[in-house]
Amino acid sequence: MQFETTTSSSWKFGHRGRVAVFIDGNNLFHAARFHNIDIDYNKLLRILLGDGRLLRAFFYTGVDAGAERQQGFLLWMRRNGFRVVQKELKTFYDGTRKANLDVEIAVDMLSLAGRYDTAVLVSGDEDFVYAINAVAYKGCRVEVAGFRSNTAPRLIDVADFFIDIGDIADLIRKDISQSSEFEVPSFVPVGDAPVPDILRDHGRDSLPRNSAPIYSDDDTDRRDDFVRVQDDQ
Repeated sequence: MQFETTTSSSWKFGHRGRVAVFIDGNNLFHAARFHNIDIDYNKLLRILLGDGRLLRAFFYTGVDAGAERQQGFLLWMRRNGFRVVQKELKTFYDGTRKANLDVEIAVDMLSLAGRYDTAVLVSGDEDFVYAINAVAYKGCRVEVAGFRSNTAPRLIDVADFFIDIGDIADLIRKDISQSSEFEVPSFVPVGDAPVPDILRDHGRDSLPRNSAPIYSDDDTDRRDDFVRVQDDQ
């Protein structure tokens, strides 16, 4: 299925401009498990990108050095266009193990503001409210993607647009036939991923605060900033 090219939408090329995606891996993993959805991260990235131009796609996660399946998954992510930011899991006094990467996500969003036109934060954590406001004050559009029932209302309120992952679940699930050796997202060729109605019907009323893109379309001297999503490695 090809992208609809006749619909006027802020998801179309020229409106969202350069897009940076920031995925809170731990938050998304637990929310997806709660909803019993096995996410294909390649499909998710292409849906979130729409017809925009990908600047960077970051994936933040806690890691267990002894977990071979997780290491295999993260290796695939690195080889397919994701910039993986990881932190070793810490064991707390009550026996729980976790790694907090909120600071890393906020710092990256702020340090890159001005290099992208649209930031897509995939998280439901209310702690990012202040960071989203700070990025918005710099003139960038900020969208939040997450499961509505697992996303803080304040986070939805401060975003320019909220993408309910539950509404696009069928488009980002892993294929049943996919190998289970380790968690490897399948590859979706450019143009084959359908645009869900929630995104296709999202009109001009949600244009960025600075509707004029930071970079012009003929800005060809910064091509090194782009990340190519591929699966030939």
